[in-house]
Amino acid sequence: MLDFPVWKRVWLWGITLLGALLAVPSIVMLAGGAWPSGLPDPEINLGLDLAGGSHILLEAETDEVLGLRLTSMEEEVRNAMGKAGIGIGDISRENGRLTFMLEEASDVDAAREQLLPMIEGVGLTGQRDWDLSVLDGQRMVLTPTGAGLTQAVENAMDTATDVVRRRIDELGTREPTIIRQGDNRIVVQVPGLQDPEALKELLGQTAKLEFKLVDTSALPDQIAQGIAPPGSQILPFAPDANQQGVIAVRRLGGIQGDQLTNAQQGYDQNGAPVVSITFNQEGGRRFAQLTTQNVNRPFAIILDGEVLSAPNINEPILGGQAQISGGFSVDSANNLAISLRSGALPVDLAVVEERTVGPDLGADSIERGVLALIIGGVAVLVFMVVTYGRFGLYANGALVLNVLLILGIMALLGSTLTLPGIAGFVLTIGTAVDANVLINERIREERRRGRRVVQAVEVGYREAQRAIFDANITNVIAGVLLFLFGSGPIRGFAIVLIIGIVTSVFTAVVLTRMWVAGYLRRKRPADLNI
Repeated sequence: MLDFPVWKRVWLWGITLLGALLAVPSIVMLAGGAWPSGLPDPEINLGLDLAGGSHILLEAETDEVLGLRLTSMEEEVRNAMGKAGIGIGDISRENGRLTFMLEEASDVDAAREQLLPMIEGVGLTGQRDWDLSVLDGQRMVLTPTGAGLTQAVENAMDTATDVVRRRIDELGTREPTIIRQGDNRIVVQVPGLQDPEALKELLGQTAKLEFKLVDTSALPDQIAQGIAPPGSQILPFAPDANQQGVIAVRRLGGIQGDQLTNAQQGYDQNGAPVVSITFNQEGGRRFAQLTTQNVNRPFAIILDGEVLSAPNINEPILGGQAQISGGFSVDSANNLAISLRSGALPVDLAVVEERTVGPDLGADSIERGVLALIIGGVAVLVFMVVTYGRFGLYANGALVLNVLLILGIMALLGSTLTLPGIAGFVLTIGTAVDANVLINERIREERRRGRRVVQAVEVGYREAQRAIFDANITNVIAGVLLFLFGSGPIRGFAIVLIIGIVTSVFTAVVLTRMWVAGYLRRKRPADLNI
């Protein structure tokens, strides 16, 4: 029990010193100093309440989900009817449902056979997401169900949260907080970002990219009046586009930006900023097919419902690569590339609340937290020395190393320190010596029973470990539950608590036992001052 061969002592000291070294950059940072740029700098990240930063509350326009579902179903219906050779008239989307007339009443059964696989099965909700009915003998009506719409909104919000997270990660920020709030809101907190304008612009951009053919049959007078031919729609040119006004494009049959694999800011042959895009295999095939079949026809590049440009297809574009131009600056082209790489938002997000937390409040919190840590630490150190003498000194050494190990592990994991995390530190200081108190009291008890020094120490450590491990396992379970079910500051407290429990057991039980064993082996005392 008290036997520590050389290899074990080297191993334990190596782990301890490594953890202490990892904590040094964080200590320098918390003290307000500057760490040399040429040295490795594993530092803990400061949360919004300590480092300051931007807080933004986004709200989704969930009414758009119905329109998107109707558009997607309309294209599926046209493709299915076309493949089956069933003639249909124009598809109406009035009153939130799809309605179309069959050219032949005898095709009702065949049309139903084509539509049923699209609306039956488990769907999104475990039940039918669309209701199908037939009116007047040959009018087909598809109506989205309430359960299907609810689940579609839920899925859209989950996707939007993931897209927001990917976009913020592209900015290189550390430990942002991105969580759902309610049915249609997303909370975004980015520590260290004092200017929220760029973040708002990035998050507010839907980045829905589309390539659609221009409807050359549309008459200019009708376009100017906002009248689109059947199967087309009128879209405006973007403010920075080379052209102005509006244009008619085919509503269906284009290519969506969700088939992109990469987007990067670059320059064209004239040195103007552009966005270079790369399609996946399916997107590249469809893009090549679109450009091959429509040589000498214009097609529109559309971003968030605005036409960036409408170039002419002079030759097939093969290889799955293209460039998007539209009067970009370098910054706007880079932001668009980030948005396209991250994916399009399935719904528009509006900023309903924003605030900036200054660093002064965080600096004051750090100062007061460190002061509380020092006062609590000094009080514990004095108490342990007065009460347990030499064994109190061992406990104090373990306590100091425990704090360093917590900082080092948090820095290594890239964890975030929040104000509740500082509270967790102070709590750890008060409870980290619990194990040593149990051990020392048990050693005292064994000495009063008449055991010899070495035997009393060995039995004291062995018997106290049971209570120590039982108590700390329950604390770890509580910390894990706080981390899993909590958010933001609660998680920050849980992280410090869990790491502190693990390191305190290591330092208070393993390291102090190694030090006590070395003392007994060197001095061989006849009695203990404990």
